[in-house]
Amino acid sequence: MEPRERSAFVSSYTKVLTAAWSNDDYVTQLEGNPRAALAEQGLELPANATVRIIRDIGGDPDLEAQVALWETGRTTGVYELRVPSSPQIEDRELSEADLEAVAGGDTYCCCCSPCCCCT
Repeated sequence: MEPRERSAFVSSYTKVLTAAWSNDDYVTQLEGNPRAALAEQGLELPANATVRIIRDIGGDPDLEAQVALWETGRTTGVYELRVPSSPQIEDRELSEADLEAVAGGDTYCCCCSPCCCCT
């Protein structure tokens, strides 16, 4: 897949995921009429293509694997789109080091600040 095509696919795929995670009506449409639901988000399919929406996904999500599956669909005519039932997020507690990193740590460089007054 060329970079421009890949970028367009990833953008549309992201829209599909966002819609599926935030709108139950879209999920119903995705499961009942996937071709129309995907077209709504910019993913057009050939007329004779078969679409499989996979909701239960084991393991970690992998964007590169999804891109490869979509590209395989161009050859086989079977397009598989993995749409997890919920966003795949880590649910562990943050460590002290994680909290310090989020807070910005303990170093500050004024030359990187937009209000820097030193020259």
